[in-house]
Amino acid sequence: MSEAAEIEVLDIPQVYTHHVFCCFTQRPPQHPRGSCGANGAQPLWDRLAKKLEASGRRDIAMTSSGCLSFCQAGPIMVVYPQGIWYTPKTPEDIDEIVASHLIGGKPVERLIIVPRI
Repeated sequence: MSEAAEIEVLDIPQVYTHHVFCCFTQRPPQHPRGSCGANGAQPLWDRLAKKLEASGRRDIAMTSSGCLSFCQAGPIMVVYPQGIWYTPKTPEDIDEIVASHLIGGKPVERLIIVPRI
């Protein structure tokens, strides 16, 4: 590449301290597998998004996902790179995950589930 060549620099973080995937799947209420949406995920994910935005932390990302395959446990989210699965049920659970794990670095043991594979 010559010195005259221009390099485009994008303001996009390349590495996250934490990347949270949240299931947004919505199945009918009587579906045998259930779904995170039918179990009240939307208000929790809205709260998570607002908390992360308010934190100003650009090293923490949240991505909506489809089914994460543990429907009956929903709402469900997974935090990478650690691969920690959470089942928050209340707004206070979200607040605790954000403060303790995503900002403080300490996972919230009482909300962790270990999926069987």
